[in-house]
Amino acid sequence: PQDHLQVQSNFVVYITLYIYLKMAPKSKPDLVTRDYTIHLAKRTHKTTFKSKTPKAIKEIKKFAEKAMGTKDVRISTDVNKFVWSQGVRNPPKRIRVRLSRKRNEDEDADEKLYTLVEHVQVASFKGLENETIDA
Repeated sequence: PQDHLQVQSNFVVYITLYIYLKMAPKSKPDLVTRDYTIHLAKRTHKTTFKSKTPKAIKEIKKFAEKAMGTKDVRISTDVNKFVWSQGVRNPPKRIRVRLSRKRNEDEDADEKLYTLVEHVQVASFKGLENETIDA
């Protein structure tokens, strides 16, 4: 009976350790670049005309924040011009963006990483997938 208790306690320790390792947050690679297609139409659906494009910009920021895990998101002027190209009432249905997680050069910044959102020109959105770009 003594050996049985020893085996059982070892088993509990191993299971606890396994669960702890599985549940631990995975460390993301520091600097990474990925291409995504963001479907803006579904994110601005049922939005008042005059706030459609501003909401599209906010949704791009929100998407980048979630995908890259940084609070600091910077949108390039190319993305801004592309989204605003059709006016305030009619933002593009989709946009292809390149999200780059970069180091913050500013020493007194709250976060050490930020995300840069850049526009990627594509002829068609058909068959595109999320891609990781090797830096």
